[in-house]
Amino acid sequence: MADLLSVGIDIGTTTTQLIFSKIKMENTTGYFAVPRISIVDKEILYQSEVHLTPLLTETLIDSDGVREIVAQEYQKAGIVPSSVDTGAVIITGESARKENARAVMERLSAFAGEFVVSTAGPDLESVIAGKGSGAWAYSLDHHCEAVNLDIGGGTTNIVVFSEGDVIAKGCFDIGGRLIRVENGRITHISPSAKLVAESLGLSVQVGNAADAAQLSKITDRMAELLAESLGLLPKSALLDAVTTNNSTPLTYRTKPKTAVFYSGGVANRIEPLSAEPFPYGDIGALLGASVFRGTLFGETTAQQSTQTIRATVVGAGMFTTTVSGSTITCTSAQFPMKNIPVLKLTPDEQEQCFLGNVQALISRIRWFCEQSETEQLVLALPGKENPEFPEAKRLAVCLADALEQTLPKDAPLLVLIETDIAKAVGILMRSVLGSARDVVCIDCVRVEQGDYMDLGKPLFDGLVIPIVVKSLLFG
Repeated sequence: MADLLSVGIDIGTTTTQLIFSKIKMENTTGYFAVPRISIVDKEILYQSEVHLTPLLTETLIDSDGVREIVAQEYQKAGIVPSSVDTGAVIITGESARKENARAVMERLSAFAGEFVVSTAGPDLESVIAGKGSGAWAYSLDHHCEAVNLDIGGGTTNIVVFSEGDVIAKGCFDIGGRLIRVENGRITHISPSAKLVAESLGLSVQVGNAADAAQLSKITDRMAELLAESLGLLPKSALLDAVTTNNSTPLTYRTKPKTAVFYSGGVANRIEPLSAEPFPYGDIGALLGASVFRGTLFGETTAQQSTQTIRATVVGAGMFTTTVSGSTITCTSAQFPMKNIPVLKLTPDEQEQCFLGNVQALISRIRWFCEQSETEQLVLALPGKENPEFPEAKRLAVCLADALEQTLPKDAPLLVLIETDIAKAVGILMRSVLGSARDVVCIDCVRVEQGDYMDLGKPLFDGLVIPIVVKSLLFG
């Protein structure tokens, strides 16, 4: 058995928080079987306070302030960065659109631990929050579909799981901090909130008196848009207008009595409105009340989330790291490797590789490197079940020749095959290349075009590699 100490850090529109957790891994097969190393348990060790995300201006995060928050929480937890094995820093909502978002995230990632990775992107956030809230586990345990809506300060991230698989995801610029209030006056209104107000014929301006009745009309419309996104109401043009940039179109139609989970800060206010409409200086309580009395809450079955405001940070700390299959090839490459873009071949492109068409693969790799402005990549293939030896040999020769001719001489050759044939292909690649190149060939990990990968130091005497599959999308 091996234990990994993991950290999750979430820099959100409104709040910044951190957790430490323990991830337990062990060989789940018997002594006389091929080893299979799996994550068998996860335990939260420490949860930070929920801090307000410090800003310098409307467009800049206070990098020093965020780092100080994280450093103080490490100290409170009694943990030094060098003891952290894995984890993720995720930047979410409107924070991902700040001018210095990437720099802030990379600085934190470097501080937090050697294999603490940086991630950003609305689709990834949707999945992470859905795992942190309990929706993913519920769909597995009950063999059903489950929806999670993570309603934060700047965005609502939606994911649909079917027996643990992601079948739909999307993100919308709907959140509790899109209109802010101080001393009875509106101090901020986001572009998407302005669009919603204008669709209702309402004039809402910075400096106006904060009229709870008027602002409730806006949050009621926001709640309707969430119902539209899941097919409970007819889709309007406004829904497209408030869809977050870089978000996957959400095409799922919610079925009657579908299990729905709510997370994010607004999830704690899905209830009748209290006497104070602006307890946090924003429209979060109004939006929660609008969801509570709206179509979405009324026509689905709300489930008890295991985490609400902490769902994303728990997901980042406990569900971002996976492990490769246990039959891999790994030479003495330098680990960890971070932010490696994934080139995923289509089934037709893969078939050309099995036929030995080296030139087609060379052209594909060169095009990808030019478009991505990179000299390194993970070449990912769907793979085949139990290919014949001549097929596997042709594939290995094709991959080795194409990567050797296109990548810098000091770059390791990274190959990912979704089926369980990485060790055989990797050994065959080594027979072609000799010892001049480092080869890392891993399997049993799913990726998509546009993903990035981080690879940690091999574990269990090189049997497996800890892996994070992620996106890097900023506003």
